[in-house]
Amino acid sequence: MRMSQAFLPTLREEPKEAEVASHLLLLRAGMIRKLAAGVYSILPLGKRVLRKIETIIREEMDRTGAHELYLPAVQPAELWEESGRWAKYGKELLRFQDRHEHWFCFGPTHEEVITDLVRREIRSYRDLPQCFYQIQVKFRDEVRPRFGLIRGREFIMKDAYSFDRDEAGAEESYRKMVRAYERSFTRMNLDFRVVQAEAGLIGGNFSHEFMALAATGEDLIIVCDHCGYSASQERAEVGKSETPASGGEKALERVATPGKKTVEEVCQFLGAEPRDLIKTLIVQVQGQPLAILIRGDLEFNPNKLKRHLRAEAVELADAETIERVTKAPVGFAGPVGISLKTLADHSIRGISRGVTGANAADFHLINVKIGRDFPDPEYGDFRLARGGDACSQCGKTMREIRGLELGHSFKLGVKYSQAMRATYLDPQGKETLIVMGCYGIGVTRAMAAVVEQHHDQDGIIFPISVAPYQVIVVPVELADSQVREKSEEIYEKLTEAGWEILYDDRAERAGAKFKDADLLGIPFRITVGKRNLANGRVEIKRRGEKAVQLEPTETVCARIQELISAARGTDPAGPGS
Repeated sequence: MRMSQAFLPTLREEPKEAEVASHLLLLRAGMIRKLAAGVYSILPLGKRVLRKIETIIREEMDRTGAHELYLPAVQPAELWEESGRWAKYGKELLRFQDRHEHWFCFGPTHEEVITDLVRREIRSYRDLPQCFYQIQVKFRDEVRPRFGLIRGREFIMKDAYSFDRDEAGAEESYRKMVRAYERSFTRMNLDFRVVQAEAGLIGGNFSHEFMALAATGEDLIIVCDHCGYSASQERAEVGKSETPASGGEKALERVATPGKKTVEEVCQFLGAEPRDLIKTLIVQVQGQPLAILIRGDLEFNPNKLKRHLRAEAVELADAETIERVTKAPVGFAGPVGISLKTLADHSIRGISRGVTGANAADFHLINVKIGRDFPDPEYGDFRLARGGDACSQCGKTMREIRGLELGHSFKLGVKYSQAMRATYLDPQGKETLIVMGCYGIGVTRAMAAVVEQHHDQDGIIFPISVAPYQVIVVPVELADSQVREKSEEIYEKLTEAGWEILYDDRAERAGAKFKDADLLGIPFRITVGKRNLANGRVEIKRRGEKAVQLEPTETVCARIQELISAARGTDPAGPGS
């Protein structure tokens, strides 16, 4: 492609809207443009990158035996009502009516649609297992879209769905897909980690996230370097621990704390530390209130309580409910004298001189001792994990790293097949529920992740596997006939050999051409200049490296082939290798 004919609207200035490197560089390199909040146009150069990413994903999906199809983006509400998600999904689901006033949604995911298709077409155990996938546009009405393609409302996603006769088959399908994801992200040259994760609105009882490691990642990962345990912060389990007793016991005392509701306000007023407080949170579980106790410097994790109770939903109670069950406004709840089922995080074990709400407006209790002042509660792990916590597997200290979610895999079990009656007849003719799995990759997000991990102060540094072009040819004195002719010759020969070449034939200064070449992140640059050409040489430089090679003009094409093949990790057999 000649740059004089290409659509490459690069930007010299940094866009004010850009918050992270990928957003900034994809805008500056002319690969994306914002249409609305969280909605982006993908321009020609960006589309070439996406096509490379999609090709990798397709090859790895096909390698598993999965079948590609295309499912409707617009989905009838009736299917979502069958699964129960129409009422549960919330405002992220874009809902609308057609001219006949029938309700539809624009699919954020396709579990209902694929389950409906399978229940109509699969009859016998002989039809299973099956796995289907698609690459398609999705829409989720994010409350706060940000970071460009990382947290968009409209995005491209690869979603796959497996259907098996039983749990053993579903486990094999799950393992097969996890391996395919690992190969896909490795081929994209991404530094990633597979972590245990929460299933969220998709459902199921087990899932993994595939996280690209990035300092700007919006997700926190908790890892143990000793045993290898890793999980998203929402899922990470914490080893049992207790707070060391703070001196001898003292008598329980009620003290006035006028208007002091938050941990910070109470601590400052009483001269206490946050770890001395026993927070009492009132939550609703399937319509019933209960109390959760947790140390003042820690955060409650409702997902853990939901799993512990095997409940469908856990949410913080509203102010009216809190006042009804504690006889006090928000901020003054405590475990002493409360007539609610009470559970506690392991972190409060050992507190002998704690601070709690007094279940009365503007009062707290000090010197609270568990077992003396209120009964020992049912203990569990109900806290949000953080760096420095003990590993639940080996007891060693865990640490935090940041990541960017690339993909997610779910063991759905019979969640959808039971709700939507997706069954098959087993060898004995018995109607049996199909066991499902679900697997997603954010395609546009993967492009952003590549840029997050592969850039420097000058621009993008694309890995060869996803680069929009493999080589850029830059003549620095285009007005010189020899430079122009040799540049044209190299461009034509490399193009005829099947390589993807960008030829900067613009009448620009050399400095501007070099800046654009670095910004666009093309892996190899061939510079044709009058001085080197007089000695029968051209320059070859790899993006991101300082070293420059001088190569004889007659061997430059062969040398480029060797360099590209080495970068791919393949034999130097040409473009298709």
